[in-house]
Amino acid sequence: MKISYNWLGELVTLTLKPKELAERLTMAGLAVEGIEHIRDDHILDFDLTSNRPDALCHLGIAREAALVCGTSLTPRAMKLNESSESAESAAAVEILDSDLCPRYAARIVRSVKVGPSPKWLAERLESIGQRPVNNIADITNYVMFEMNQPTHAFDLNLLHGKRIVVRRPRPGEQITTLDGSTRELTSEMLVIADSDRPVAIAGVMGGADTEINDQTKDVLIESAYFNPASIRHTARALGMDTEASYRFARGADPNAQVKAADRVAELIAEIAGCQVLSGVIDAHPVLVTRNRVTLRELRIERLTGLKVTIQQAAEILRKLEFDVELTEAGKLSATAPSFRIDISREEDLVEEVARHVGYDHVDVTIPEWGGAGSYLTGDKQRRNVRRALIALGFDEAYSFSFVSGERDQLFRQGKRPPATLSNPIDVNQSEMRSSIVTGLLDAVQNNFNQGTRDVKLFEIGRIFEPSESDERPVEREVLGLVMTGSVLPDDWRGSKQVELYDLKGAVEVAMSTLNISGFTIKRASVEYLHPGQSGVLNKDGDEIARFGRLHPRVASFYKFRQPVFIGELEFGRLLQLPPDRVRYSALARFPAASRDVSALVPDDVMWGDIEAAVRDLGIPEIVSVRVFDTYKGKEMPEGFRSLAFRVTYRGKGRTLTDDELTGMHERVRMLLENRFGAQLR
Repeated sequence: MKISYNWLGELVTLTLKPKELAERLTMAGLAVEGIEHIRDDHILDFDLTSNRPDALCHLGIAREAALVCGTSLTPRAMKLNESSESAESAAAVEILDSDLCPRYAARIVRSVKVGPSPKWLAERLESIGQRPVNNIADITNYVMFEMNQPTHAFDLNLLHGKRIVVRRPRPGEQITTLDGSTRELTSEMLVIADSDRPVAIAGVMGGADTEINDQTKDVLIESAYFNPASIRHTARALGMDTEASYRFARGADPNAQVKAADRVAELIAEIAGCQVLSGVIDAHPVLVTRNRVTLRELRIERLTGLKVTIQQAAEILRKLEFDVELTEAGKLSATAPSFRIDISREEDLVEEVARHVGYDHVDVTIPEWGGAGSYLTGDKQRRNVRRALIALGFDEAYSFSFVSGERDQLFRQGKRPPATLSNPIDVNQSEMRSSIVTGLLDAVQNNFNQGTRDVKLFEIGRIFEPSESDERPVEREVLGLVMTGSVLPDDWRGSKQVELYDLKGAVEVAMSTLNISGFTIKRASVEYLHPGQSGVLNKDGDEIARFGRLHPRVASFYKFRQPVFIGELEFGRLLQLPPDRVRYSALARFPAASRDVSALVPDDVMWGDIEAAVRDLGIPEIVSVRVFDTYKGKEMPEGFRSLAFRVTYRGKGRTLTDDELTGMHERVRMLLENRFGAQLR
């Protein structure tokens, strides 16, 4: 926001030079990013927060400057010579939607002379980056930058029926705006219409049909208040970010309409020579009121550490045009002026006082805290899983919940429809993600583009599904994993490439960290996973996780030239499962003995089935069953692969003999032959 120092000097007595004023206003919470010298003026460039729309004009900055300079606003009397003809006899205003337009004021001027603006007006607008158009349009812009109230001028004689109707668009209505574009209107928007058609998009831009031109003689001056949310929605939907919509979307002063219309009429009479009709057409079916807010002296000290008396606080607030009453010792009651829409509670008043006392007076100490903090449900488990995966070499990723529908549908389970955004910020990201894998694969693709081929990422986040009974989508918390490239990229022992078992191990580590056992892993049938290199994890009959190599069809979509492995765990459901009880077990007093088994097993036999069958033999001496090698090559018989695993035995209360070990191990070998058709080696 650009503010002219000379223009500011016409509204308030300035006792500080431009640089000093910029420093003082910055310390008061209105940050000045830079100062530019233009002709005989200095232009202050402000970076304002969205909660201070009142400061988007010279009058708003002047109020703050008066306080930091220790002066006051320069009083200015309105000079209007009105004719005997009344404005209400020349035009009419009707508001059909008071929710979106609580107030609409209009003034009428006749016999105007449209032409170039005088030099002072054109130069003043140019100094703050605005292009002069003609004297009428320039005056409306000048008043907007002076008072923060956008206004608009209609050619009265081009308004059908000499009538203004504030309403929503009718089905199929269009409007050609001042920029020459024809725009489709929807029922969620608000338009300014005459008796037949829309003539402006409320709060955004006027229409070409009633534009001021060289033949214009009579002008209707619009000064209205519009619902901020409505203007914000309309501007985004139409892709129109104008100076007017910028201000209305943040919240204008609901009581400034008549003053702004009078100011425009005054300047038109001065510059363009006209007759100002008497009175203002002021339609206000809804009046905006403000509640009083209490401020306590102790609360100021509690929140800021500043020792400010309630009398000092009252003086600061009065200079900021608050209506202040001292109610009792150490307390006051204040009503914010209508232009300060950001004031609604005691903490807001504390901020007003603190920023003008000076943030530099606040002690750099940690405030006292008498409460006891606690973690949210599941935070401990989330931290533990993060630590475990980072120890495995993973990096944590954070991706957007907004995704491209084309990519997200690749990982959408079944025929579920997506949760779509009605007004997306980016048309290329118009859906809420239904799988966390989408963002992780985008991150992998970005790493590949930057030359990084070894990637291990995980993300804990939420995915979204449309709800059948509620407008809000259903959210589920999930854990996503992605691995590709070398298992140990910087290890001197070699560059073994990531395979399915590495991802399976990461999934099992996550389950172990959550202390959840009793799950089974089976072959998966998931559209986006490779049919021969994927699995699903089940717990008590429910599918808890899906993992595997990315299907070649999906990999080709992303143009991946190396295998990429992905996994998705239903983390929210895992947090709800009761963890296993941690039980104490004494250290073994007797040695264990291991025996290896090497066999050719059919390709359709899962290791998990073999492991479960060995454990189900009912041999209590079996301590563990662990696979340590698998091989598939040309020399293998068709439909078979080589599998090697180790069985560890330990006796209870004694050392097992060789004969006992041989007998138990023979049962394991026979199981492989008889049940799984294995060829022992």
